[in-house]
Amino acid sequence: MPRHFAADSRDLDACRALLRGGSRSFFAASLLLPGRVRRPATALYAFCREADDAIDLGTDPQAALTALNERLDAAYAGNPAPNPVDRAFAETIAAFAIPKALPAALIEGLAWDTQGRRYENFDQLLDYAARVAGAVGVMMALVMGVRDAAALSRAADLGVAMQLTNIARDVGEDATAGRLFLPLDWMAEAGLDPEPFLGDPQYTPAIAGLVARLLGEAEMLYNRSRAGIPRLPLDCRIGIAAARRIYSGIGDKLAQARHDSITRRARVSGREKLSLALRGMADMFAWSASAQPALAANQFLVTSAASEPVIESSGVTKLLLLFERLERNQREAAERITA
Repeated sequence: MPRHFAADSRDLDACRALLRGGSRSFFAASLLLPGRVRRPATALYAFCREADDAIDLGTDPQAALTALNERLDAAYAGNPAPNPVDRAFAETIAAFAIPKALPAALIEGLAWDTQGRRYENFDQLLDYAARVAGAVGVMMALVMGVRDAAALSRAADLGVAMQLTNIARDVGEDATAGRLFLPLDWMAEAGLDPEPFLGDPQYTPAIAGLVARLLGEAEMLYNRSRAGIPRLPLDCRIGIAAARRIYSGIGDKLAQARHDSITRRARVSGREKLSLALRGMADMFAWSASAQPALAANQFLVTSAASEPVIESSGVTKLLLLFERLERNQREAAERITA
C-alpha cells in the first residue's frame, strides 16, 4: 500500500502542461472527464509520459531505467523525488490505492524497449502491450473508483487495443528508428524478412496486410472494451467512450489510406474527434451481460488491482489529504508574501 503524500496545486499545473504537449487524442478525451478524475488521470499520464521519454529520448537507457525504478520506490514510500510530476503521482497512487505492480509493469515494458526485443508471435506482442498500455488502462479505472474484475478486464482490453493501434500507425517511423513490433511469424507468413525491411522500410501490399491484420486484432479488443463502459461511474463514461472511438478512428484513417503507415502518419482532425466523441455517447448505456475473461496477458494486472485492499476509512483519508494540501498551500502562500 503506497504511503500518503499531498502534492501542491502547482505540481498539477506542470502535469497539465505535459498533457497538452503530449497526446492530442488523450488530451481531447480527458476534457470530457469529471474534474475529480481528470486531475489524478493527468498525474498518471505525466508520470507515464516522462517514463517513456526517459527511455526514448535519453542517452543512457539503462541509467534511465534505474532512475525510474528509484523514483517509483520513492513515490510509494511517500517521499517522491523533488519534481512536480513525481509529487502529483505520489499523491494519486496513495489516494486511490494503486498497486505498485501496475506502474512497475509499465516500466518493465519500457525495459523491453531498451533491449530491442522482438516478438516471435502475437501472444508475445500482447504481453508487451499489456505492460505499456493495459496497465495504464487499469490505473485509469482505479482513479474512477472501479475495482471489480469485469470492469478492470475491459479497461485493460481498451489499453491494449490503443497500443496495437499505435503500433500499426507507427510501423514506418519505428522501422526508421530500428524498432520492430510486428510479430515475426506474421512477417514470415507474408514472405517478409525483418532485416531488409528495417534497412529500407517500404510500403508494400505485404506490409499493408500486416497493418490490417494488427488493426483487426485491435478492433476485436475495442469491441470487447465497449461492455466495460456502462460499468464505469456515469460521469466518466463519455470521456472513455470518446477515447475509445477516437483511437479506433485512427485505424479507420489507416484503412482509408490502404493501410499505409510507412509513407504517412494517420491523424484524426479536431472536427473528426468531436464527431467521434458524440458518437461515443451511444456506448454509455450499451450494457452487455456477457463477461468475457481477461486476456491472458492482462490477467496479472486485473488480479493485482482487484485484490489490492482498500482502506475502509478512505473518506477520512481523503479528507486528511485535503487538509494537508490546504495547509501546505497556505504555508507556501505565506512564505511568498514574506519573501
